[in-house]
Amino acid sequence: MSEIKPIRIDKFLWSVRIYKTRSIASEACRRGRILINNIQVKPSRIVNKEEIVTVKKLPVIFTFRVILPIENRVAARLISDYIEDLTPENEKIKLNIRHPLLSNYREKGSGRPTKKERRNLDRFTEDYKHV
Repeated sequence: MSEIKPIRIDKFLWSVRIYKTRSIASEACRRGRILINNIQVKPSRIVNKEEIVTVKKLPVIFTFRVILPIENRVAARLISDYIEDLTPENEKIKLNIRHPLLSNYREKGSGRPTKKERRNLDRFTEDYKHV
């Protein structure tokens, strides 16, 4: 059996594609958004097999179980070999909920707002600040 190499939590989060870059993962650790077994960790913390990792990416709090720590980034379809997603469904639903006051929401790909839309948006947010 091969020996398991110690892997830092920031590198692990990057390798299983939870964060786009390792520096973003490190920053999340420093800000206290990463928990291992409900304890805040530093980026240099070594991740072990069967540990529960909680990632706070607001508005959702993701929970994962480490199946096997890895060092190198893997393809998205292979991630299930290394982590198990334990995130409750009610947390995942939060990704699709839009705030009702965000009437200025624009569909992705619809481009920049026109000058008139921008003025209306500025008026709306200015009125909202004085409430």
